[in-house]
Amino acid sequence: MTKSSTLKTALLLALLAVVPVAAQEKTNELVRFSNPPTMSQPTAYSHIAEVRGGRLVFLSGQVSQDTKGNVVGKGDIRAQTRQVFANLKAALEAVGADWSNIVKMNTYLTDAANITAFREVREEILANVKPRPASTAVVVSKLFGDDWLLEIEAVVVISEKPKKLKRK
Repeated sequence: MTKSSTLKTALLLALLAVVPVAAQEKTNELVRFSNPPTMSQPTAYSHIAEVRGGRLVFLSGQVSQDTKGNVVGKGDIRAQTRQVFANLKAALEAVGADWSNIVKMNTYLTDAANITAFREVREEILANVKPRPASTAVVVSKLFGDDWLLEIEAVVVISEKPKKLKRK
């Protein structure tokens, strides 16, 4: 995570403290997601994710690689998006979390033309997740690996008491 990402997260959390009660508000014990009536009303993400308790977990940017470090879906944005979400799911499970625990998701794409395919796969995977996390998608000139078409990082909130995980 870069200093810029950390600063953005800190600023987001600071701004959330002064945002008025909003339209389309969904709350659980740890996070309030909302879209104020003075802003657009998105369906694929929330404008605001106010953390009210729990522990923050930061998931590093995930790319399309398998457990051995091999690129999955070279040149195929749909295959790569599925692999990235599989990696995110593995990271979530490692801390006793699931998709509903994500409060912020940043997506980096190397080609704006891939946004529609990315969104379609994301919708398949997150179809039952309501409300959606606050999200950002940006186009970058290149990722670290030459064959990677996207990278996704996430911020997660989980309860104060860690769930007991099964050891393998």
